[in-house]
Parts: sequence; C-alpha cells; structure tokens
Amino acid sequence: MQTKSFNWPLIAILTSIGALNYCDRLAISAVFPLLRADLGASDVMLGTIASAFLWSYAIGSPIVGWIADHISRTRMVQISLIAWSLVTMATGLTHSANQLIVIRVLLGLAECAYIPAAVGLLADHHGSRQRGRAISIHTAGLGIGAVAGSTLAGFLGQRYGWRSTFLILGAAGLLLSVIAAIVLRGKDQPVSGTSSIAMQEPLETGGILRALLRVPSYWVLLVQSMILSIGIWIFLNWLPLYFTESFGMSLAGAAFYGAALLEFPLLFGVVAGGYISDAVARRSSAGRMLVQMICYVIASVLLLVFTGNFTFALVAAALLGFSLMRSFAVANESPLLCDLLPSKQRSTAIGLMNSANTFAGGIGVFGAGVLKSNFGLSAIFASVSGILLIAAAVNAFGYFFLLPRDLQRRADKIPEEVKI
Repeated sequence: MQTKSFNWPLIAILTSIGALNYCDRLAISAVFPLLRADLGASDVMLGTIASAFLWSYAIGSPIVGWIADHISRTRMVQISLIAWSLVTMATGLTHSANQLIVIRVLLGLAECAYIPAAVGLLADHHGSRQRGRAISIHTAGLGIGAVAGSTLAGFLGQRYGWRSTFLILGAAGLLLSVIAAIVLRGKDQPVSGTSSIAMQEPLETGGILRALLRVPSYWVLLVQSMILSIGIWIFLNWLPLYFTESFGMSLAGAAFYGAALLEFPLLFGVVAGGYISDAVARRSSAGRMLVQMICYVIASVLLLVFTGNFTFALVAAALLGFSLMRSFAVANESPLLCDLLPSKQRSTAIGLMNSANTFAGGIGVFGAGVLKSNFGLSAIFASVSGILLIAAAVNAFGYFFLLPRDLQRRADKIPEEVKI
C-alpha cells in the first residue's frame, strides 16, 4: 500500500539545508568584480575559481553517492553540512586567488555528499504518488538559496567587503546543523509503501554500477542532464557580471537579478512541475521524459534573445521563460530516476549524475572565461540554445527507444510503484 502523506518535518529541514547549500556555493559569482579588484583575478582566473568547485564536486559525488547507499543517509547530510559550513567560513579568511581556488576545491568535496543523501531520504519517505512533489519542494529550496546567497553577497560586498558574506553564511550553517541533528533523528528507515520492497532487491553481481549499466534510460537521463548543465552553470556564474558590464548595474543589483531571473521561476516551476510530473506518471512514468523534451525545445527558442542588442526588460522576460521551462524539466528528472531504480541504487545514481553535471558545468564556466574576451558573454549565452536542442534530442532517443522497456522491467518487479 502506498503512503498517502507527506513527511513535512523531513521536507522542511532538507529544504532549508539545500537552500544553504546553494547559498554558499553561488555567493562567489556575485562578487566577481570585487575579486578582480582585490585579488587581481583575470576572467580566466575567475572561471578557474568557479570551476574548481565544480570539478572537485564532480570527483567526490560518485564516491559519496555510493557511501550514502551503504551507511546512514542522515549522518551523511549532517557531516556534509558541518564540513561545508566550516569551509565557507574559511573562504572569508583567504587573501589570494590561489588560496581561494584551494578553498573552492574543499567546498566542492564537502558539499557533494548532501544532494545524493537528501534525495535518497526524500524518496525513501514518499511513495511514487508524492515523490515528485516532495523532491520538487526541495529543489525549490535550492533556488531560494541561490538567490539569497548572491543577493547577500552583492549587498554586503558593496558595504563591508566580499569576505563578510562567507563568515556569516558559515556561522548560519553550523547553527542549522544543530537543528538538523534533532529533526533527522530516526529518519533512516523508509516508511511502509515507499520502496521497502525495492530495498530488499538483491544487487546484480558486480555491484551497483553494473546494475546501473543494465538500465540504459538512466544513462540517457545522465547524458541529457550533463549537456544541460554546461549551459546552466555558465548562466549561474557569469550572468551577474554580464548585467554589470552590459547594463551598468550596481554589484547588489546585478547579483540579485543574475540569481533571481534564473532561480525565482524555480519557486513556482519545480513545485508546479512536480504536480505535472506526478499527474503524467499516473498514466505512464514515461511521460516525465516527454515533458523534459518539450521544455528544452521551448527554452532553446527563448535564449535566441542574446543574438541581438535588446533591452534589459526583454532579456529578463526571456530568462524568466527559459528558467520556467528548465524548472518544469528538472522536476521530472529525480522522480523518473526513482521510478527506474530501487532504493539501494538511487544515491549512487544521483551521485554519478551530479558528478557528470558539475564536471560538464566546470568545462562550461571555464570555457566562458577563456572565450569572453574574444566573443563576449552575449554570444556565449546564445550558444546555450544549441546545447538545449542537443539535450532534447538525447531525451527523444531515450523516450522512443529505451524508456518503455526499462520501465516494463521495473514494473514487473514492483507494479504498484511504476505505471507503464
């Protein structure tokens, strides 16, 4: 029997932690102009600072994902939170670009443990009828954190210097870890009807990775998400600087709009997308991938605004539409992954996906830093339109040729969890 209720305390604490996770990682992009002035960082160095986090995150993600499938997920969440909070505070104590690169590497290693464990916990405590919405609420929290971190960094940076933001964020994380220890106590066991049967399924010989290789649709999800992440991370890291250079915005204004236009649509989009995802999944879980494909095509058209010399209002409208389509697509990703895989493989699978995403994102961010002086950020942003079309093509291949067979195999084992 499927559980019919939401575990609101779990959703609330993980959403709060997730918000801080993105707050800490993205605050740095809001102070790029200050880093350039204070540390003498070039565009390439700024790209390196941003990419250092992403590449270390990519290295650590599959390892911690595997660990989260074998030890306490609640413990992984708490350890990760404390570790990245300490590193965030240390960011405010750096005095050179090289030191900042080392700190960003450490931040990536500390933060990468969180999302695989958190999504695994949410999936364990919510059945397929609630899973999309529960995960989408958590994803919305990531967007709130991105906006809050960038805005706070820009505001404080203008008045007190860029280091103050990171000292405050680190202290907030240590305080939140105390609350998390209380709320997460006893939350490692999944509730009845969510995937307890799946947890008892024996792994294929050779372990979890070999089992994942037997699910081609998972690799479609990973590849399309990896392609999409190239574009997403370019925007997340370079959009505030684009607004400063192209529209003469203040540091605080550019930081706010650079994050808000990308992340505010998530507050509505991933929650609404979660409802859409759960609705289409009641007819067929394959519908989640179809929604992704459609959203990528629409988003690609909207980004063509960067091919011309348009006003801020038009650019902002296009970015809002792009972000809304992206959020609808993202809301289907983790729920579909959970439909395809048993509980004991999910954190590993999400860890691998995060690894691929951040590795690709790091390439995009660094590449933008290298190409910026020759082509400009407008041309780089416009090229993301083509990247989205490639992601849509990958989705189409998976939807028509691979996904029905993989879902059928899953439904044969647990028919109440997956609709064909």
